[in-house]
Amino acid sequence: MNALELRAALALASVYVLRMLGLFMVMPVLAVAAMDYPDYSPLLVGLAVGGYGLTQAALQIPMGMMSDKWGRKPVILLGLSVFAVGSFVAANADTMAWMIVGRILQGAGAIAGAIMALATDVSRESQRAKVLAIIGIAIGFSFYLAVIIGPLIANHYGLAGVFAVTGLLAVLCMPLIKWVVPNSEPLSSGDTLPQKGQLRHLMFSPQLWRLNVSVLVLHMLITLLFVQLPVTLTNFDMTLSEHWRMYLPVLGVSILGLIVMMGIARGRTPKWLLLLGVVLMGSAFLALGVNGNSWWLTAAAVILFFTGFNYLEANFPALVSSIAPAGQKGTAMGIYASFQFFGAFLGGMVSGVVTDIWSPNVAYLVGAFSTLLWILVISGLKEVSPVKRVMLNGLRADVLLDANKQPDSTKQQALEEALLAVPGVLEVTLNADNGAAYLKVNRDFDAVKARAVLAV
Repeated sequence: MNALELRAALALASVYVLRMLGLFMVMPVLAVAAMDYPDYSPLLVGLAVGGYGLTQAALQIPMGMMSDKWGRKPVILLGLSVFAVGSFVAANADTMAWMIVGRILQGAGAIAGAIMALATDVSRESQRAKVLAIIGIAIGFSFYLAVIIGPLIANHYGLAGVFAVTGLLAVLCMPLIKWVVPNSEPLSSGDTLPQKGQLRHLMFSPQLWRLNVSVLVLHMLITLLFVQLPVTLTNFDMTLSEHWRMYLPVLGVSILGLIVMMGIARGRTPKWLLLLGVVLMGSAFLALGVNGNSWWLTAAAVILFFTGFNYLEANFPALVSSIAPAGQKGTAMGIYASFQFFGAFLGGMVSGVVTDIWSPNVAYLVGAFSTLLWILVISGLKEVSPVKRVMLNGLRADVLLDANKQPDSTKQQALEEALLAVPGVLEVTLNADNGAAYLKVNRDFDAVKARAVLAV
């Protein structure tokens, strides 16, 4: 990477760390700290935890499309502003109702797609994977750091302190976006951001819908866990400031489990390992649901959960990328992200409703039962080989148009066939408006020959 790409990668990774750190810090503390509110109820706790996901799910795709029209930085700064306002509303809330309003406002700052698009805009194609990898590592790091320090901050400054820090971190992101991240013209890429015309087709894709449902259940379960687990830990006479003693070793061991599973996979994603991840999570919820007062059984269950969660969370996006048609990854990932955030909302609601009517143990058992249905969904998923996506610029519009400047299907088909004849090319999507050809390729791809085809 050159200096500009490295600066962009580190700045955008920092933005993700600061924003997601504040967001994740809330999850392991809200269920316990919210008991101090006068209108506390398990149902309102569930809505407060999941409310963020509802507006995220609704606005993820529209905000990404807006960044194509208004520019990446204005949309990102708008999203950070809304997120910060929501954080400060929640920090000053004296009732659960107002705290829920703050959480819903936080979710309205849906900028994940715009940030990834900005990372694409400011990096060369050959270095793009490195830039996105740095950002991905930052997201994972922020999660593990947040679940450890969140309870510590809440113990000293309360839930209001956690939300105040969250808002402050969002404000600190703004100068990074404004002045540190390099400026660049938006590249309206179908492999980067959602395209309206592709939504219906990809929503009902035979394989993609299974991954969309899977990530919905995945984030429903982790939200359900973080609504219930902090309360469970208080049964062992652990204060919020002591919860890190559970989270730190559990997360460490689960990372080792992830490394073992990734080693077994050898760069592929076998379906049996996906099913194993679901089984591990289901077993964890079953153990938590029938567990009496055993700290060690609870710790073992949480290790099983995070081992399965980590593996699935890391591999589902890669599967979406492999399955989505060339030039349509942005739309596929936008739909995927919407299901992901709706899963967080659903997890909060299911946990709140079940706990309100029955008990926390029943909520755990509902999570275990949902994994049985999830296994049926994943069982129909086809295994795919890892692929790489390439965007080749320089496609002349006249190559695909007839004498009357209208699309010529014969010319388009001929160019697609010529590109498919290039070694390693698996799929082709041509976009005359962007002057680009989107390709899905394998390791045998000959970039020189592909560019030669476009140059003819």
